[in-house]
Amino acid sequence: MKIVVEQINFIVGDVIHNTSRILEAANKAEKDQAAELVVFSELCLSGYPPEDLLFRPALFEHIEKSLQRLIKELNVAIVIGFPSLEKGVCYNALALISEGRIQTIYHKQCLPNYSVFDEKRYFQEGREATVTTLNGVKLGWLICEDIWHKQPSIDTKLLGADLLICINASPFNVERHWDRAEQLKKCFQNAGLPIIYVNQVGGQDELVFDGGSLAVDHKGNVHRLCPFFEESSALLRFRERKLVVDSPQEDMPSAEALIYDALTLGVKDYVNKNHFKGALIGLSGGIDSALTLAIAVDALGASNVEAIMMPFDFTSDWSKEDASEQAKRLGVKYHQLPIHGLYNAALEVLTPVWGKTLMDTTEQNIQARARGLLLMALSNKTGKILLTTGNKSEMAVGYATLYGDMAGGFAALKDVPKMLVYQLANFRNSLGEVIPERVIERAPSAELAPDQVDEDNLPPYDELDKILEMYIDQELGIRDIVAFGFNEDVVRKVVRLIDINEYKRRQSAPGVRISKQAFGKERRYPITSGFRKLD
Repeated sequence: MKIVVEQINFIVGDVIHNTSRILEAANKAEKDQAAELVVFSELCLSGYPPEDLLFRPALFEHIEKSLQRLIKELNVAIVIGFPSLEKGVCYNALALISEGRIQTIYHKQCLPNYSVFDEKRYFQEGREATVTTLNGVKLGWLICEDIWHKQPSIDTKLLGADLLICINASPFNVERHWDRAEQLKKCFQNAGLPIIYVNQVGGQDELVFDGGSLAVDHKGNVHRLCPFFEESSALLRFRERKLVVDSPQEDMPSAEALIYDALTLGVKDYVNKNHFKGALIGLSGGIDSALTLAIAVDALGASNVEAIMMPFDFTSDWSKEDASEQAKRLGVKYHQLPIHGLYNAALEVLTPVWGKTLMDTTEQNIQARARGLLLMALSNKTGKILLTTGNKSEMAVGYATLYGDMAGGFAALKDVPKMLVYQLANFRNSLGEVIPERVIERAPSAELAPDQVDEDNLPPYDELDKILEMYIDQELGIRDIVAFGFNEDVVRKVVRLIDINEYKRRQSAPGVRISKQAFGKERRYPITSGFRKLD
């Protein structure tokens, strides 16, 4: 049997579009590669994750019409994922369609309800393993989480399966590909069967699906079938219980390359799938906005991106020069809009109310909010989305201004710690130097006060990021972190900042998830809370 894997970027909720993509790809695979079976990803008809769209009856009307269209128009057998509503119960389902009818429907048995997943909110668990004979081959079915548990693959083996086919919607984090490969090895050891593992690709709100579809051959060797972050197809041949991969992907990108591509695809799909006309970036001359601009240009093209520098009294000449130089290197439209007038007008209105008071962070925040006002006005006028530029380290400790530098529709670096920002900037420059070296080398500063640097208020970022990782990702307590050699007063300060700034993070723009503990869908803490970890 010739089997073609289709790794496609679907659109959540657009069932008609997704159906057309499936038909086009399936019929092309049959015509060009003589495919006998074409395999698509989990919930590809609805897109993944459909979330509360699953509570809308109209979604299932679209699904039923699309199933009938596929039955009528297909020239080849296909495997698709779809939400199946049966007697009022919703299942995460797989269908084998061939010879003008649905031959098999399989219900996902293991529903993930952790991390970014909450499938038990929507679906009922399936109860039975399923095997279907097609062209003399006994095909066993799995859906995503099923492969992370021992029993489904063993039960499928006991039913006489020759080959396991697992359809997936597995989102990216920097360790995920290795996790998948190791789990497929375990599954092979449990069932002793070759496996085809098809993943989807594309950005969906905070999630990015990286593709990288895999196969385990009859000897237990894991092969990558498709590249990361690209639509792609791959041909496999199964004969006499042997699975042969025609053209496996040999190269394995670096961690920096994978993360950079994830951020780029996340921005690209968020902007394009939501029909924005491009993107705007407030370009400060600092490292975060510099990396954000590079990502935006790589995602959308220079002609669709604008950069705006908004200087004030504390903006250094270096910042102005570096921002202008980067915009020139990347070929984007560049504007310089001073904020003195807005700032002074705000003080003129406010001073009679608050009287004679000492200057503090209030005036600094007015600078940031003046910039936010200008950027959002340009976004409204042009139809381009404003990309915020804050990183995960800043968002963790609240080092950002609500309705100021936090203003915007999408945050490319929301899950990127500060030290990783530097690594990614150097990685991007290794492909072609677009970020001025001085931007990378300078001490980071918000430039909201004279001679200000971030380390006036925060520990050095290399130290801060380690504390953040221990407290947020590893969920360690203060004593545990101090035991690694960190100053207790510093740890207590950082932990307090994390705990009291949940209200800011809850109001922040969505952004690309690259870690296992991203703010937003992943890490969901209450804003009002008296909880404190034991010291």
